[in-house]
Amino acid sequence: MRILDRYLLRELLIPFGYCLGGFLIFWMAFDLFAMLNDFQKAGLSLLEVAEYYLVETPGILIIILPIALLLALLYALTNHARYHELTAIRSAGVSLWRLSLPYFAVGLALSLISFLISELWVPDSADAGRRLLEAHQTGPGVLRPGEVRPLDFRNEAGGRVWHIGVYNYFTGEMFNPKVIWPAEGSWFTLNASHALRTNGIWTFFDVQELKDSPEAGMPPIPVLQTNVLAVPEFSETLEQIKSEIKINEILALPGVRKTKHSDMSILDILDYLRLHPHPSVGTRNRLYTKLQGRLAAPWTCFVVILIALPFGVPAGRRNVFVGVASSIFIGFAYFVLQQVCLALGAGGYVAPWLAAWSPNLSFGLAGIWLTSRVR
Repeated sequence: MRILDRYLLRELLIPFGYCLGGFLIFWMAFDLFAMLNDFQKAGLSLLEVAEYYLVETPGILIIILPIALLLALLYALTNHARYHELTAIRSAGVSLWRLSLPYFAVGLALSLISFLISELWVPDSADAGRRLLEAHQTGPGVLRPGEVRPLDFRNEAGGRVWHIGVYNYFTGEMFNPKVIWPAEGSWFTLNASHALRTNGIWTFFDVQELKDSPEAGMPPIPVLQTNVLAVPEFSETLEQIKSEIKINEILALPGVRKTKHSDMSILDILDYLRLHPHPSVGTRNRLYTKLQGRLAAPWTCFVVILIALPFGVPAGRRNVFVGVASSIFIGFAYFVLQQVCLALGAGGYVAPWLAAWSPNLSFGLAGIWLTSRVR
């Protein structure tokens, strides 16, 4: 069976390579026309535009991987069926499920690769793309690359509220920070000119610490004034602040979708939920739907195998372009169902896990049922 498995893999992987490269070039070309005006405003050179698309490649790959796999598999199966190769293989006593084992191995491998790409590289690639676009911005009032102004960061679990004049999420440096927290039955306020987190400890400069007066209407009581102050009790990390910025950007948008240069990983969502254990119902629905969506999305590559088999296996001298038409129809149907389900989950109409996993479950079970009926 190893010879047969190698043959089936070769006949799949060659068109898959062509489809993946073609979709990647097509996507970048289409996006280039849409972003050309932004590139000109940002003053990017040709080399920087190429670098931009290089760092954006991980985000593009996780979108086109299932589409390229679907088209390549339907093409390969249609080609095999056209020359009655599948009939000959099955006549030799090889079941359809055993014949499909190399395809399932490819689908599983691509699902794992897609998950790793989306978690390890996509969030950082989005930030790198933003940095390139903002690198040449100059003039009065223009923020430096990575700067956010102003930023309110709330750690509900720790009881601290940060008001930051300017925060740079590339360097982690903040200017004019103000931290408020409860202690000893009163409220304390720390004002500083700027702050940095080094070696896991927040260090503030030009610090003034105040304590609310126990008497109503009286000004706060000065507690401490110093040039440099390290506060190890402040446990907030740069990653948590960055996740707060990303999620606030996404929550500002309708529905469950991402901005051009914002994406969040599963760790970003979990960090946000740890800091905000009691979010509003709307925020909770959207975040948990997004979380379940991040878990479900990579398995699209595996579901593609299940749904492509019944469309490509039936024998007959069909034109190979039948595979192209089938892939377009299946891809469009899956995308529509996915967006509808995510919108229902974000709106609180269905459970987040059901909204995120329904497309995979629906198409996967349909594929298993249709494949079992193939003769």
